[in-house]
Amino acid sequence: MVESGRFLRAGAPRRAILGLAAAAFAFGLTGAASAQTELKIIAPAAPGGGWDQTARSLQASLTEEGLVKGAQVVNVPGAGGIVGLAQFANSAKGDPSQLMVNGLVMVGAILTNKSPVTLDQTTPIARLTAENEAIVVPASSPIKNAQDLVAALKADPAKVTWAGGSAGGTDHLLVGLLAKTVGVDPTKINYIPFSGGGEALAAILGAKVTAGVSGYSEFEGQIKAGKLRLIAIAAPERVAYIDGPTLKEQGIDLELINWRSVVAPPGLTKEQTAELVSLMDKLAKSKAWQEQLKAKGWDDAYLSGDAFANFLKNEQTRVTDVLKSIGLVQ
Repeated sequence: MVESGRFLRAGAPRRAILGLAAAAFAFGLTGAASAQTELKIIAPAAPGGGWDQTARSLQASLTEEGLVKGAQVVNVPGAGGIVGLAQFANSAKGDPSQLMVNGLVMVGAILTNKSPVTLDQTTPIARLTAENEAIVVPASSPIKNAQDLVAALKADPAKVTWAGGSAGGTDHLLVGLLAKTVGVDPTKINYIPFSGGGEALAAILGAKVTAGVSGYSEFEGQIKAGKLRLIAIAAPERVAYIDGPTLKEQGIDLELINWRSVVAPPGLTKEQTAELVSLMDKLAKSKAWQEQLKAKGWDDAYLSGDAFANFLKNEQTRVTDVLKSIGLVQ
């Protein structure tokens, strides 16, 4: 007989066997995650965007590797993830079987929406990925490169419409920083926020906006199909798997990398938190997850536990400073 990872002799005292069985049952209820866990993953955005893709990649990898019994993705869109964050922090408190995907976008959205609920009311688990921000235009656009886009922006910033994620998020930060870098008043930009990547993509493809901003992976298929033109990526240097120049290569001294992470609800014990960190540690090293990273074009930026918690605090300070500098936060 095997129980709790130990072999028990057939003649072992009944009391000892029952005690171990009870302990194992208790762990199944209070442990943060195990192969028997049914995990609920909140994607605080509409289907099709980066958080949704991350949540579904987590779902696929965790189940494929047998790290959890099952995983369900639930979409809760609205206000740059703030609707999902509030629901998660309030209704999932103390529940170690729930996780929420988030990232740099949410850090900004909390500030611009003056959210009463913040990431301080969650339990940091791990940073998962980093992704290059991309600027695209419809294939039919007269804008061919970053210089053309900047020229249009300088001529009349109000006439250059931008489609991207929620207000104050990574996409919005990039547009504001671009304006500031090239000498245009960031408060004059005409930025149209969308709660889901699918809606923003439709607006760009339909030429309803001048340009679009998002993570490269959300545009990759349409770029390769010739329906979108990649103007630039906001990486510090050219990326091998992306056929397109950086902003820096085109004379614009600007870079901005998006990151995505996973947090747990508030109110977990230290043991439950450690279990979830361990689960993500195993996931990060797994073949299934590494294949997801490659397929999506995401960079592995894994950071967990206390190291991620410290990184998150620093990012909150950094984003606050950036949003104030471009006039989005007082």
